[in-house]
Amino acid sequence: MTAQLLFSGVIFGLSLASIYFLISIGLSLCFGLMRIISLDQLLYYTLGAYITYSISALTGNLWLGVAGGVVVGALLAFAVERLVFKRIYERELTFSMITSFGILLGGIGAVKGLWGVVPRPVRMPLDEQINLMGTDIPVYRLFVIVVAVLVYVGIWLFLNRTIIGKAIRAGIEDMEHVEGLGINAARLFTITFVLAGALSALAGGIYAPLIMVDPHMGLEILAFVFMVVIIGGLGSIKGTLYSSLLVGQVVSLGSLIYAPLAVMAPFAMMLLILLIKPTGLFGSQLSK
Repeated sequence: MTAQLLFSGVIFGLSLASIYFLISIGLSLCFGLMRIISLDQLLYYTLGAYITYSISALTGNLWLGVAGGVVVGALLAFAVERLVFKRIYERELTFSMITSFGILLGGIGAVKGLWGVVPRPVRMPLDEQINLMGTDIPVYRLFVIVVAVLVYVGIWLFLNRTIIGKAIRAGIEDMEHVEGLGINAARLFTITFVLAGALSALAGGIYAPLIMVDPHMGLEILAFVFMVVIIGGLGSIKGTLYSSLLVGQVVSLGSLIYAPLAVMAPFAMMLLILLIKPTGLFGSQLSK
């Protein structure tokens, strides 16, 4: 393996990790605050990609499509939270996981009905390449990485510098105490769920030009996203970031060494980490 190929693999892994992070952060926030497993985030990811495809095909503007996908993803997340999850917050964790998976499957059926089953291409907005360390790197992949970095910084500032963000952090630590202070827990739940849906849709929108938009794209990435959350520790924001980077690089570099490693290696890594630390890298016994 040449140095140029290795560096290209690292950049590919970082862009893949960026997508994993944007989806996984929503799952972590939902679990940390509401104690639910929201697999329907993969539906907002898929929908974000299809809305981006449709709007960019009509207008020729990818950025307008991504913005439209984020808005639609957030609105659908709001509707799902109000109509479904609001009624099951007190149920067992497995109940929310099964319910959200049902929403995901139903949503995939709706996507097939609206757009069909044929994969759709989305035009790459930035065709330029930049030479780094003797390797030509697509500028758009670097853009995807930058978006993920900005989102992480934005989430950190939101959680640590705003009143609502601090209330969400406090709720992750002790929801009963937050309610005792008179804070509207239901409103915090809605804000968190909508934010998660918007980020998942953003992931689908910016990833669309790098893949073929497909109704099953959410299911195809589900195992890797779930691994990211498990490895990082359920409910841990920092853990989600580190595990996204780890899984992204394992998938990318593993595929360069031996193609089947791209699928096998992340599972082996997850099992090894859980044997050493059952709560994940940054999870506690309460997964906070």
